[in-house]
Amino acid sequence: MVFSTLLFLFRFLPITLLLYYIAPGKAKNLVLFIASLIFYSWGEVRYFPIMMALIVLNYLCGLGISHWRKYEKIKRLLLLISIVGSLSMLICFKYSNFIIETINAMLGISLDKIQGIEVLPLGISFYTFQTMSYTIDVYWNKADAEHNFIDFGTYVVMFPQLIAGPIVKYRDISEKLHVYEKRVALYEIEEGITEFILGLSRKVLLADGIGKLWSDIIGTYSNGIQTSAGIGLNNATTGLAWLGVLAYSMQLYFDFSGYSLMSIGIGKMLGFTFPENFNSPYMSRSITEFWRRWHITLSSWFREYVYIPLGGNRKGAVRRSFNLFVVWILTGIWHGASWNFALWGIYYFVLLTIEKKFLLPKLEKGVFWPHVYTLFLVVVGWALFVSSEPGVGLGVLMNKLFVVQGGVSAWYFLRNYGVILVIGMLCCSPLPMKLWRLVQQKQWGKNSILMGLLFLCVCYIVGASNSPFLYFNF
Repeated sequence: MVFSTLLFLFRFLPITLLLYYIAPGKAKNLVLFIASLIFYSWGEVRYFPIMMALIVLNYLCGLGISHWRKYEKIKRLLLLISIVGSLSMLICFKYSNFIIETINAMLGISLDKIQGIEVLPLGISFYTFQTMSYTIDVYWNKADAEHNFIDFGTYVVMFPQLIAGPIVKYRDISEKLHVYEKRVALYEIEEGITEFILGLSRKVLLADGIGKLWSDIIGTYSNGIQTSAGIGLNNATTGLAWLGVLAYSMQLYFDFSGYSLMSIGIGKMLGFTFPENFNSPYMSRSITEFWRRWHITLSSWFREYVYIPLGGNRKGAVRRSFNLFVVWILTGIWHGASWNFALWGIYYFVLLTIEKKFLLPKLEKGVFWPHVYTLFLVVVGWALFVSSEPGVGLGVLMNKLFVVQGGVSAWYFLRNYGVILVIGMLCCSPLPMKLWRLVQQKQWGKNSILMGLLFLCVCYIVGASNSPFLYFNF
């Protein structure tokens, strides 16, 4: 089920909120747990047992680690079982066929792919990391083990952030999970509705609109099958290729940040505070700063559960570089089972290493050029990122971007998409939020804008075909 559909907006969400609000205190988690299972199973019922198996495994391991806290070997064994069990599910569904393809290519053999796992279980990359963070935190004594299975299941499958984050640690919401009376305040509901509508607007009005430019170039695809033809990347000029990648960069930002904002908004309606996931990343003055502002919860997860346990900055420059390399290889591969994602991770490892070695002080002293430097490298990074999609191809795209070529001009697309591109660029800056803070001072003005945005979103949803969130693929 997708947030930006009439089914979710006018059926699932209001019915769930109504049942949640009228439920007695200790029944609220049960209502939320059942609603979340329905939300997930609506389109992914065949993978329901996989998610339930991960919940049961980590629930039992967490209890075992807590019970045998004084026995280090047993604790480590249970932690290992939890991590291996969680990762084995992820590897099986997300990476097994990629591994087989790689072995075939390297050894010149023809092992058969595993059938029936062509479609990735929705949200598996996100809820796997959440369950792993729980057992690791219990092992490190950063969180108490959850004894109530319903409460633990509610944490894992809570529908606002189940599919595409933000990645929520158990300790972030454990306290509120056990507040049974007056969990939700009226001002939180109001804030939640506001953030949900703003996030929905990013997705429907900006991401989907800007994304059509990129689709007009490469075409649209469903499960790898072309459903509508574009002009073809081979036929685009270098200028149009750059315009397309720029459009994709904005589409990805508004799509993912819009989902995250909707998730945070629904969380507030339910009485939970989810961590921020984006903070105007395209305003960054360095790649280092960009990754403090983009997908914040993922960066935080890798820093806390991979980089620091490996030694972080504490064991010298060589070890620090190795730790950073491991983190970025894993970050790249986490996004997808394809070599372009590994290359994307290595790309950022190199850039961050260069900045840490000598460039960062110069960037911090600069005024305008650090923004240009950062945006250029980020857009090139998104070109690497998108190159595995049907209709693209890494070699073709890089050749188009860096070898001047003729073909279909960008001017036609600028005439059609120029206005929304300019609006998108403005919305990537802090300007809209500054204006919004001024508008919020007048309640009638704030409510009028929110109702207008919601009306426009519904009109676009009614008139357009369903457009899933991009990060559902990862």
